[in-house]
Amino acid sequence: MGGSIVGWGAHLPELVVTNHDFAKRLDTSDEWITERTGIEERRMGGVCSTMAIEAGKIAMARAGVTGKEIDILILATTSPDQAIPATSSRVHAELGLSGGAFDLNAACAGFAYALVTADGLLKTGHRCALVIGSDTLSSATDQEDRSTAILFGDGAAAVVIKADDSPNFIVAYDLGVDGTLGDLLYQNHGGYIHMDGREVFRRAVRAEVDSISTVLERADLKPSDISLFVPHQANLRIIEAVNQRVGFSIDNTAVVVDKTDNTSAASIPLALVAAADAGRLHEGDYVLMSGFGAGMTWASAIIQWGPTK
Repeated sequence: MGGSIVGWGAHLPELVVTNHDFAKRLDTSDEWITERTGIEERRMGGVCSTMAIEAGKIAMARAGVTGKEIDILILATTSPDQAIPATSSRVHAELGLSGGAFDLNAACAGFAYALVTADGLLKTGHRCALVIGSDTLSSATDQEDRSTAILFGDGAAAVVIKADDSPNFIVAYDLGVDGTLGDLLYQNHGGYIHMDGREVFRRAVRAEVDSISTVLERADLKPSDISLFVPHQANLRIIEAVNQRVGFSIDNTAVVVDKTDNTSAASIPLALVAAADAGRLHEGDYVLMSGFGAGMTWASAIIQWGPTK
């Protein structure tokens, strides 16, 4: 039993905050931010559940499925509406879903973790899964700290996965975490995000390259076999460094970080949805998603793009 992504959708808050907006009140500039990160603007003012609901509606409409047909919801997020209950419960109710629902927190690698989890559930009898990545990191960031304020935004994106008789959905995957590096990027209850940016950059490139190499080997594929690389959208310079080491072309890489900034668990699906909407994906294509985040977590998964109807 395999599966296929049959619907997708994204939602971004209306408020656009540009680098020039930051330059008006912080000791920074558009040139400084763009040169070091590739980020030009981001969206702010989102709420995790609201964004997830809107992205889910679009994905379900595209898939042509009703809420009752979806028997599992996985919400990847690091910024739930409340500590209790899980934000997925509200999303589940608003979308009128059946079956179960749960939140999954693996930071910026969360969406890849959620896809692998959904694949396992489909193999054990579930028929239709809704997987959403939604995060509102602007509220977790000190907007007066120029080292972090410029790096995080809000957004959500979703996919509907239907079980079918295709040979593969997840072709190969790699999940990991190194808890000894937890102090490189963290947020205490009631506080703001703290990050050792230089060390996170260095560790992220190494972790992502190693994870990608692992899944390519497990899938018996070469970099040239990958039709589209969908990396975590944290920093364009990280994406470029990974591409250079692995052998991916920027032309075959999904990039939205310039317009969305780092949206944590929403990052990979936002890039995937943008690529799908642009017609960059075709049946049979191998798509490699790879992310890294606080923890430090990492995850890579190769999926085979299936028929969307």
